[in-house]
Order: sequence, then C-alpha cells, then structure tokens
Amino acid sequence: MPTGARKTWAQQLQQNHSVTIAMSCAIVGLSRCAYYYQPKLLDDSVIISVLNAITDRHLRWGFPKFFNRIRKLGYQWNHKRVYRVYCEFVTIP
Repeated sequence: MPTGARKTWAQQLQQNHSVTIAMSCAIVGLSRCAYYYQPKLLDDSVIISVLNAITDRHLRWGFPKFFNRIRKLGYQWNHKRVYRVYCEFVTIP
C-alpha cells in the first residue's frame, strides 16, 4: 500500500477515534518520520534562466557542451537535474 494512503488512514484514525499520532501510525504500519515528511519543492528557475542565456548565444551546442559551460561558470548542479530541466523547459529557436 502506498505511503500516501497509509498517511490518510492514520489521519482518519486520529479524527474519528481520537488516537495519538504514534498509535495511528503503528496501526496502519507507517513510521512517524514518513507521517511528518514534507516533500521538497525544487525551484528550477535559476537553471532555466542560465540554460536559456547559453542557448541564446550558442544554438548549435548539445547538452554536454551546455553542461560543461555551466560547470565553468561555477554552478555545481547535478547533471541529471540539469538534463531534466534542459529537456522540459529550454526553448531552442
């Protein structure tokens, strides 16, 4: 069963039966860490702006050259993250 469904069940147990968070998590088989977990929202706007600035000047470059230029500019982003943003958001005229 997915974690999201177990979290929903734990919340329903707390509301309907007034049990503690620890007990409701134990009943549905969910750790309290997973109950309190808030996913991180990634802000890719800086990566998008840097990639668009480079693509405006170098239309014929591929991703490896873009990534090497980004590294030379001093950014330490992971290549998988940059490639994901490159495929989704970069507009090459």
